[in-house]
Amino acid sequence: MALGRRNYLFAGSDSGGERAASIYTLVVTARLNGLNPEAYLKDILTRIAEGHPINRIDELMPWRMISATDPRPA
Repeated sequence: MALGRRNYLFAGSDSGGERAASIYTLVVTARLNGLNPEAYLKDILTRIAEGHPINRIDELMPWRMISATDPRPA
């Protein structure tokens, strides 16, 4: 992921930068766990929208997901 200082200038605010950092962390963690980040995010956001219980949110962490989402080629 080739992001740099210029990309962070457009976060809009401190809270926007924190949200962006959270998303970047999810993307990289998914990739490190052998998941396709785009497919992983689509899957978890769909599950959350369909009512996944908040008390079981740990089930959606990248290291807990079965690699049913296509692995990203190296």
